[in-house]
Amino acid sequence: MKNSKSVVLKRQQALLRLLKERKTIDVDTASQKLGVSPTTIRRDLDMFEQQHLVERFHGGARLLEGTLHEEDTTSKDRAFMDREQKEVIARYAAGLINDGDTVFMNSSSTALLMLDYLKGKRVIIVTNNAGVIGYPHDPAVTILLTGGEIYQRRKTLIGEFALQTLTKINADKVFLGVGGISVAGGLTTSVLPETAVNEMMMRRCQGACYVLAPRGKIGQEHNFLSGSIDKISTLITCEGADAEELQKMRAAGIEVIELGLES
Repeated sequence: MKNSKSVVLKRQQALLRLLKERKTIDVDTASQKLGVSPTTIRRDLDMFEQQHLVERFHGGARLLEGTLHEEDTTSKDRAFMDREQKEVIARYAAGLINDGDTVFMNSSSTALLMLDYLKGKRVIIVTNNAGVIGYPHDPAVTILLTGGEIYQRRKTLIGEFALQTLTKINADKVFLGVGGISVAGGLTTSVLPETAVNEMMMRRCQGACYVLAPRGKIGQEHNFLSGSIDKISTLITCEGADAEELQKMRAAGIEVIELGLES
């Protein structure tokens, strides 16, 4: 447990909080604050440097302004436009689920909307999205929560308990929302603790892995990596996404489905 993925992510998240508060931090101070060795802090800071979050200097690091976002933020107009796209994507994605399937869904709001369109199919949905509690769904659909630590800002479930639950399940399909997706950057998110859950869902899926992404997320990269592009089979988006990036995805062997908003 000491070196488990969730413990590492929790430590790195705490280190990022220190950086956000102080902007600049030295290794010894971070080591004392977090109760880990200076070597561990240096390793984490080196990783953050590779992700272009910090500038390293001898004995510490400086947070690069404008690089670290706690979670995705959108304007009201953008949120409305995305909602339209999410509905179209969710309706199409729900049609890909067959009677008898066991399906992973991550914390994506688009994936959650799929429940509106799952009718008359006996399926099992496994998710870490606590927003599913009380969400209306067809009685034929069985919903299993992973359990785990509650990440308050997004009402999602993370940590070792969630990961252990997923290791006991083999899914037929997985549907993932992302913060951004590109061939070079892979599947990325602005929420560090969710990366381990996304990785595990892809690992435990025996069938197709679908990414659900409104067009504004195509070609975008966020701070933290959930997986490389070769982990997915199909991208579902809406017309108007970055054409050059979509062509790169097709060249990489990814099936790309572009939906019209009248779909």
